[in-house]
Amino acid sequence: MGGVIDEERLARAVLSRAAEPGDRRIGRLLATMPAVEVVALLRDPASPVPHADRYAVRLATVEPEADLARVAEVGGRLIVPGDLEWPSQLDALGDSAPWALWVRGAADLRFTALRSAAVVGARAATAYGTHVASVLGSDLASAGWSVVSGGAFGIDAAAHTGALAAHGITVAVLACGVDVAYPPRHDALFARIAADGVLVSEVPPGAAPHRTRFLVRNRVIAALTRGTVVVEAALRSGALSTAHEALRLGRPVLGVPGPVTSAMSQGVHRLLRDGALVVTSAAEVAEALGELGTDLAPRPSGPVDARDGLDALTARVLDAVPARPG
Repeated sequence: MGGVIDEERLARAVLSRAAEPGDRRIGRLLATMPAVEVVALLRDPASPVPHADRYAVRLATVEPEADLARVAEVGGRLIVPGDLEWPSQLDALGDSAPWALWVRGAADLRFTALRSAAVVGARAATAYGTHVASVLGSDLASAGWSVVSGGAFGIDAAAHTGALAAHGITVAVLACGVDVAYPPRHDALFARIAADGVLVSEVPPGAAPHRTRFLVRNRVIAALTRGTVVVEAALRSGALSTAHEALRLGRPVLGVPGPVTSAMSQGVHRLLRDGALVVTSAAEVAEALGELGTDLAPRPSGPVDARDGLDALTARVLDAVPARPG
């Protein structure tokens, strides 16, 4: 863990226990002083920080060394700004940027995220949606893209599984500790992701998922990647919050159209009406998010007929010639 002194790393581990992810008050403090001083300020009984007593309650029971030991036991680590593995694109989140990330996995997060796409969507996905997400995940991984999602049921799981099936790298951004399987049925999936990719969380080991943590982690998915692909989403969907975060950051938002009769595609269709780019394949995703003029998708075309190249007069003459009987 190079790049940042141990005291600063410990202080940021403390803050991951003392405050919820995306806490702008903590973010503003970290912009003006080291994390060690922020922790000392929060512990001060006369602290000028608003609601410092709320942080103090959590600070009283924090054991950062135990958290670091616990994450090490599962093959994980804590990365902080200044580390070589830290993805600098997260800085675009400003005051709500993560101050530390607990990661578990064989891959380097910064390197993995350099050429990555978020593939997100509904938990209650249809068979159409999971098929599309799986194919996108597989084809993107085969083309050298990292697939980032949230580890949930439905579209997320299909995208992760598709990438793994192609022996690619996938990243799951979690709302719980990297040593916690939530949903529990994804225990084996998370183990596979950790073996070849990365599990990422802003909350420390053992932390349980909360409803707000699911929404807040979506900003990390959006900021970590070059753009966000929404496969299926109802009009009220957490996947739409990821898309809106991407738009706020100036990142491309792409949508896969679904049946106009499907409630699970209405949110995607609204994104498309509002200006999101239509994509139907991994090649089109790569063209939208990749290098200009390099990652070009082939233009789809229908079957070519021998008469297609004829001029109008020749075509009329040919039409007038009687067909030779078989």
